Amino acid sequence: MGNLYISRGEADALKSIELRELERLVDEAAWQSRSGELHSLRLASCGLFVSQRLYRLDQAIVAHNKAKAAKKRSETADDVRRAGMDLIYAVRDMKSRLEEEEREQQLLWIDDAIWTPRHFTPNLSVRINYRWRDAAEGDWTHGSITFLHEVDVRPDYISPAPARKPTRAKQEDELQEKLYRVWEHLRSSGQQSVQEYLKSGQDRTLIPESFQATIDSYSRHLNNYSTQFWRGVSGPASI
Repeated sequence: MGNLYISRGEADALKSIELRELERLVDEAAWQSRSGELHSLRLASCGLFVSQRLYRLDQAIVAHNKAKAAKKRSETADDVRRAGMDLIYAVRDMKSRLEEEEREQQLLWIDDAIWTPRHFTPNLSVRINYRWRDAAEGDWTHGSITFLHEVDVRPDYISPAPARKPTRAKQEDELQEKLYRVWEHLRSSGQQSVQEYLKSGQDRTLIPESFQATIDSYSRHLNNYSTQFWRGVSGPASI
């Protein structure tokens, strides 16, 4: 599955949190050196960006409670306050991102639910479905673009050869893992490129039905520009 947008579950959790209540509970956690009340909020369901900062606050409180010397307690108290502010900023940033996404999705949407294939071949493809409209009350125009990429599976002679030749099964596992990583890059990059183009104001009818991803001339791998399909369509050369 993709991660272009905040998931519905994460969005519901973010909407349930009032920033003033969060700030109050963070202050209380710092003062009382315990974060129990904070866990009554749905912070752990707000996505990795928020849950990691909640974890860091919990760890900072644990370290503060273990500290004995006055200097160490002063330092760990500062760590708790910083971790608390980081948590507040993270929730605030994610709520702002959610509001921006919801405004954007009134006019354009990119399919974020792309299932990972069970088996990969070097000839990779990812189909991205999308829709757009000029006004929130208008009709949707639907489209799709398939990004194609042939993975170079030739041995990397720069890396040292293993001391013992891996079994055929091991080689297949390593190949599948490599192809999966490349496919993930192709998927994520393709989604972002479609989103970037749809938001750019350029002629959306120029999006091709398929696009052969370009590769870095030196590494032979995909890079940050590989799925910029507008470089291969007639019309605007850049956005």
